[in-house]
Amino acid sequence: MRRHHRAAALTTAVTVGALLAAGCSSGSGGKKSEAGGTDAAAGKATTPRMTVALITHAAPGDTFWDLIRKGAQAAAAKDNIKLVYSSDPVAGNQANLVQNAIDQKVDGIALTAAKPDAMKGVVAKAKAAGIPVVGFNSGLDNWKELGMLEYFGQDENIAGQAFGERLNQQGAEHAVCVIQEQGQVALEARCAGLKKGFKGTTENVYVNGADKPSVNSTLTAKLQKDSSIDQVVTLGAPIALTAVQSVKDSGSKAKVATFDLNKELVDAVRGGSVEFAVDQQPYLQGYLAVDALWLYKTNGNVSGGGTAPVLTGPAFVTKENVDSVAAFAAKGTR
Repeated sequence: MRRHHRAAALTTAVTVGALLAAGCSSGSGGKKSEAGGTDAAAGKATTPRMTVALITHAAPGDTFWDLIRKGAQAAAAKDNIKLVYSSDPVAGNQANLVQNAIDQKVDGIALTAAKPDAMKGVVAKAKAAGIPVVGFNSGLDNWKELGMLEYFGQDENIAGQAFGERLNQQGAEHAVCVIQEQGQVALEARCAGLKKGFKGTTENVYVNGADKPSVNSTLTAKLQKDSSIDQVVTLGAPIALTAVQSVKDSGSKAKVATFDLNKELVDAVRGGSVEFAVDQQPYLQGYLAVDALWLYKTNGNVSGGGTAPVLTGPAFVTKENVDSVAAFAAKGTR
């Protein structure tokens, strides 16, 4: 990502509608799709009813995606959109979900491209069928070559560099970057950026993010084996909270900092067990992705002119400013 894209991102104005009273519930590994955003809401658009498919690589139980979906539901409520959500962490299965949306002749598709090669064929099929596709959250380096209209998310490499620079200021010397899904482009980019920005030693540790006991045992063993590790960097709030326990279990003096937020993570930052978090604003990503499809269908608008992504982060949440986002986190939107 080139740094001049930051300016383009900042031009996007956001108007947030009311959340749906009844949203989509989590599916079993993304094998099923659910309809959401169908209830009436104050200020709802009078434009013709649309159907939008929101398709992610979310793993079951990962609370990060609840924030994405709440933002998407808010936009759907405002824009008179029937929102159909589905997910699968397996790239081939996610591609099949996109194909299902094409077969159902939806009016627009918003998807994550954590494994871009798996999305190439189905995005091309959607375009051939006249269905606009926007990307969000994962795939920043690939959205244009995949043929998507727009992209909403964080430049993970730049965020990683900023993370590393902050660790320099705090005096860290040896960091482990914990990747919970090997080969996921956004996660790998975060650790690559960290290595660029951090002056100390950086090494990656791969864990199975869907198995928290395994994450704990892997990190505990790593910290016990190498006492020079003074910083644990995690790439998701649930992994950060597990890492806090690993530090305790191992007797290590390492500190924990992370990417991404949830309510429990906000409490951990406030209490000091996690130093800081980088917030990419997932609620905003979901909201903008759905709203962008409505704007394109109803007014021909394309954010960033179809050439620059709209950046939603990074924003650092620390003990000093955590109270400013705590109320939003408590209601599940940050």
